[in-house]
Amino acid sequence: MHADRFRYSAANCSIARTLGVVGEKWTLLVLREAFYGVRRFDDFHAALGCARNLLAARLKTLVTHGLLERVAYTDERGRGRHEYKLTEKGRELFPTVVALMQWGDKWTADEAGPAVQLYHRGCGELVTAQLTCAAGHAPLGARDTEAVPGPGAREIA
Repeated sequence: MHADRFRYSAANCSIARTLGVVGEKWTLLVLREAFYGVRRFDDFHAALGCARNLLAARLKTLVTHGLLERVAYTDERGRGRHEYKLTEKGRELFPTVVALMQWGDKWTADEAGPAVQLYHRGCGELVTAQLTCAAGHAPLGARDTEAVPGPGAREIA
């Protein structure tokens, strides 16, 4: 533990703020489906099976926070509809979702194994999430890192 840990407040924590946006189960599952290519409300609903009002609320949250954008299109019957597309901000969550999946594959998958595996389209190998430092050292774990106060750290009075 860093010597300054209890000199600074956790109130300005990026993890806590991020969980305020994506920390709810259905929100992460909506993002999972968006990464799989789902775009339309009815397709999200079919994939997730959650209540429609809950799905609408989660999509609204993701749009409000700029992770998805709501884009108009005309369906096959000529009706105006909307679909949801990942923004750059949303796409940058992909490694986080993959890391959660990877952890779940190791620790919570049933005896048959993982339900989904990700492969690199370029070479066909399995995809993994891992931490690296700016110098390229990898893979890194918690014991290879040190948390130090950053520019947004707020000293406790």
